[in-house]
Amino acid sequence: MKTTDRIFQKGMALGLHVIKMKQPVKIEGEHALQRISQILAYENCSRPLIVTGPRVSKTDFFQSLLASLNEVEVFDEVQPDPNIQLIEKMVMVYKEKECDCFIGIGGGSNMDAMKACAARIACPNKSIPQMKGTMKIRTSLPLMIAVPTTAGTGSECTIAAVITDGNHKYSLNDPVLCPDYAILDPWTTVTMPASVTANTGMDALTHAVEAYLNTPYHQKNTAMYCENAVRLIFDNLLKAYRNPQDIEAREHMLDASYQAGLAFTVACVGNVHALAHTVGGLYHVPHGLANAILLPIVLEAYGSRIEKELAHLARVIGMEEADDAICAQLFIQRIRYLNQSMGIPSTFTCIEKKDLDTMASWADQEANPLYPVPVIFTQKDFKNVLSKAGKL
Repeated sequence: MKTTDRIFQKGMALGLHVIKMKQPVKIEGEHALQRISQILAYENCSRPLIVTGPRVSKTDFFQSLLASLNEVEVFDEVQPDPNIQLIEKMVMVYKEKECDCFIGIGGGSNMDAMKACAARIACPNKSIPQMKGTMKIRTSLPLMIAVPTTAGTGSECTIAAVITDGNHKYSLNDPVLCPDYAILDPWTTVTMPASVTANTGMDALTHAVEAYLNTPYHQKNTAMYCENAVRLIFDNLLKAYRNPQDIEAREHMLDASYQAGLAFTVACVGNVHALAHTVGGLYHVPHGLANAILLPIVLEAYGSRIEKELAHLARVIGMEEADDAICAQLFIQRIRYLNQSMGIPSTFTCIEKKDLDTMASWADQEANPLYPVPVIFTQKDFKNVLSKAGKL
């Protein structure tokens, strides 16, 4: 199986150099949010559907945005882990109100819901399950403007949308899902609860580390994006967590999340995410929290195979230990220290032994053969990691 997976990945690597990857127009800095009215005018769009959740819709910056727009429809019912029923409800609103574009404001769930709805509008004869996987959409979508209010998911610049179907999460992956504009305004992130700052920051770190390890899919700037993101996160996440009003730290975290997003939209994520999606889908654990707990455990499971790579990332954040093996271990320790400093536990309390086989199967289906991870996990390997993460 491992041989055939590696053959598939070599083919994917060749294909990635042929496929034209889209990047959004990035507008960043304080008060970037107020540029949206100009973007709509420039794009000849007059009736956007704003996709968001109830918390964001009550913020001052959201109300300020509404005041700057003329005709607009608001769908503010998105909850974490958007499901198919929610997407179909959004599709009905978009059609009934004769909208002509999207603005997604919030965390990854809100932006993923926007992307999935846009895909359904563009492909009215395809259901969400029929678009599951890679390159199942392949048609132009309505204009999408993404405004992250968390610094972690990178959804504002990625080609993926994660959807929950029952207790199972899966991704739609297609270059057309990348938003047209990414609005990185640090003031939209200061209202995040501290736990969300922590979880989403660790989500961004996981994106950067996993993408860095997935060397077969790397393109010209992939490693650089990963290194920049790792450096920015270790320099700024605790600052943002401890002082929500630190605008400079918030700005750097948005930049880190964006660069990590650019990296993993090309290089993919890995076994950490495959496991996090199973834990999140089955037990409704926030995605960033699941990644934070699993990241050091999976890195340790990779063992000596990734010593050189982790040692390099350790030196990127200022460690000077000469021995690669020691440096790699210190990097994993720094991840655990970051988790501990923000109140993130080292293990899960929700995982049940009876679910291990199902979860391992789901993780295997997601990861293999697509993710070019340094060590291909079997279902037994996935079970072992889940057992350790759940203290079973």
